[in-house]
Amino acid sequence: MKLLLIHTGGTIGMAETPEGLAPLKGLVEEAIAARLPAGAVLTADVFDPLLDSADVGPAHWNRMLETICRHPDAAVIITHGTDTMAFSGAALSQALAEENRRVILCGSMLPLGHQGDAESNLDLAISATASKEPGVFLAFAGKLLAADGLVKHDSHEADAFRAQPQATPDVPQRRTFEDRKLAILTLSPGIPAEAVKAMLERLDGAVLRIFGAGTAMNDTVLLSVLAEAVKSGKRLRAVSQCEAGGLSPGAYAAGTGLWSTGIENGGTETPETALIHLWLN
Repeated sequence: MKLLLIHTGGTIGMAETPEGLAPLKGLVEEAIAARLPAGAVLTADVFDPLLDSADVGPAHWNRMLETICRHPDAAVIITHGTDTMAFSGAALSQALAEENRRVILCGSMLPLGHQGDAESNLDLAISATASKEPGVFLAFAGKLLAADGLVKHDSHEADAFRAQPQATPDVPQRRTFEDRKLAILTLSPGIPAEAVKAMLERLDGAVLRIFGAGTAMNDTVLLSVLAEAVKSGKRLRAVSQCEAGGLSPGAYAAGTGLWSTGIENGGTETPETALIHLWLN
């Protein structure tokens, strides 16, 4: 068995210091090596510096993808902080679509050695590499979750993630993340159209979190801002602010003006999934 560990950082690999929890090199690598079966060959790519997942972004996704491609015969475990796990899960799932690779993401709410979830999550991740089923998954709280629709729904409990079902990712137009200006914008009652316009003028595209099954305020100025952005070539992809259920354009009259602007229907996509779709297509 060949195992590639990509250790990006996160709580799982932290230790107590006088200033509080901080990343400690070697902690995750040693914990995994001690759990591998006899004869297993471990290769570790450790980020330097180790990252809080709040700092993980497109350049780091590209590094993960490049490292995975350099080890075509290895099972892959990526240790990662929980705060942006859903973004990295979506990024890897879509970028590796139909590449016949199996990648297991793993993190924890408490560090190794703190009588928490870290050890059991690592054990699950290692056992999950035995399967040949391709895809990107998260090993967490006794569950193996598809990584393209992850939702971190709790900021403290060990069972912090669930997965919203997503369509099987299509082969993307690109498999790496270019320098693009994209963001997730949330519509809220009373949001100034001028603020949305100012944001969109500085973006190449955006995910719009809209209401319920696909409605938005009937603000003619705001709708004009969205229509002009689409007309100028910016891609706007809509998703629901609800965690489950997705969008149903046409179900409510209150959505008529919004859908006439030319925005894309993200269906049941999570905001993270939709953002990655814009990045790769």
